[in-house]
Amino acid sequence: MTRSTLDADTAQPARARIHPAWWVAAVAFVALLAAAGFRAAPGALMVPLHEEFGWSTSVMSLAVSINLLLFGLTAPFAAALMDRFGIRQVVAAALTLVALGAGGSVLMTASWQLLIFWGLLIGLGTGSMALVFAATIANRWFVHRRGLVMGILTAGSATGQLIFLPPVALLAETTGWRPASLVVAAAALLAVPLVWFVLRDHPEDRGALPYGADPEQYVPPARVTGGAAQRAIEGLLFAAKTRAFWALAIAFAICGATTNGLIGIHFIPSAHDHGMATTTAAGLLAVVGVFDIVGTIASGWLTDKFDPRKLLIIYYSFRGVGLLLLPWLLAETIHPSIVLFVVIYGLDWVATVPPTAALCREIFGDRGTIVFGWVFAAHQIGAAIAALVAGVIRDSFGEYTYAWWGGAALCAIAAVLSIAIKRTRGVVTASKA
Repeated sequence: MTRSTLDADTAQPARARIHPAWWVAAVAFVALLAAAGFRAAPGALMVPLHEEFGWSTSVMSLAVSINLLLFGLTAPFAAALMDRFGIRQVVAAALTLVALGAGGSVLMTASWQLLIFWGLLIGLGTGSMALVFAATIANRWFVHRRGLVMGILTAGSATGQLIFLPPVALLAETTGWRPASLVVAAAALLAVPLVWFVLRDHPEDRGALPYGADPEQYVPPARVTGGAAQRAIEGLLFAAKTRAFWALAIAFAICGATTNGLIGIHFIPSAHDHGMATTTAAGLLAVVGVFDIVGTIASGWLTDKFDPRKLLIIYYSFRGVGLLLLPWLLAETIHPSIVLFVVIYGLDWVATVPPTAALCREIFGDRGTIVFGWVFAAHQIGAAIAALVAGVIRDSFGEYTYAWWGGAALCAIAAVLSIAIKRTRGVVTASKA
């Protein structure tokens, strides 16, 4: 496509009321929302599964850990696959895997099957889109408002939690865990046609420029060639030589440990230990999702305006204080202090994502999306370890207190690591802490 042709083709979209980038972002939001259905499920289904099959918390936590681990390790390869084969192909296949895992789980009769459905299939499916999908959309389709768009797309997972968690918990408690699993599978499948017909890889595929691009200066990027696996590995080898990457990766691993790994999986069982009804605890976790939407979008807006490192320090500090106090906040009934915890933790839940993605883009340039994929892999490794360790702590001590306090200590470490990152354009480095 010549430059004059591109300019001519973009004339009509430029006069349109809504830039095509926003339609792509909207469908990406729906896809992330649908994939988030399973993110809401394990915490609500662990108690019914234990009651029916007698499976221990440790066994179920292992399945979730495999899921979280694959969720993370698949991400950087998925980013390269999207570069190589196309966004909609990868995302449609990912949603189908989620549906197969959630729907197939209703046939389980043994705990090892939980590792296949919850762990392998859903882990690969959710990992094939994850937050690298959001970063890919934001980086390709937007020049202005990238931070805000990243915040909105990240909030898609929170919205999914908000929408799915209450009905999943209610179905699991009243009708059974199998109908709850089928709801998750149906949601993933319903998003596939929308993804296929609306998503495109680049703005020029729609005859448009990225949102906010200068028509006089913008040049469409060269299309990627070469093996996806090779590009993903090369991105890791490139980033792993720098201290900035390790600071970002370790801090984001702690982010995953203290959100998906601890609160996301074990908040409901822990509240149940204190006498709270499962549906009540699920409602509280859904409220976390409500405020997560607000917090993540606000974080994206703030990332466009302020130093991302300072935002990360604030986020990790507030999260650590919340985890430190949680053992004294849980009770049989809802009271103001636990509501305050839910609000603060919700605002802070994945507010770390926009500033972390922005730092990857700023420090690592064109490789920023794939590098963010590896940083996100660290996020999920942290979540997987925390999910398993918290389950073992529960089985060993009969309560989760040491798990919450361990998470608080980790948040202090993440805040220090955020201070250590040195922002230098074109140079990847980190100052000594």
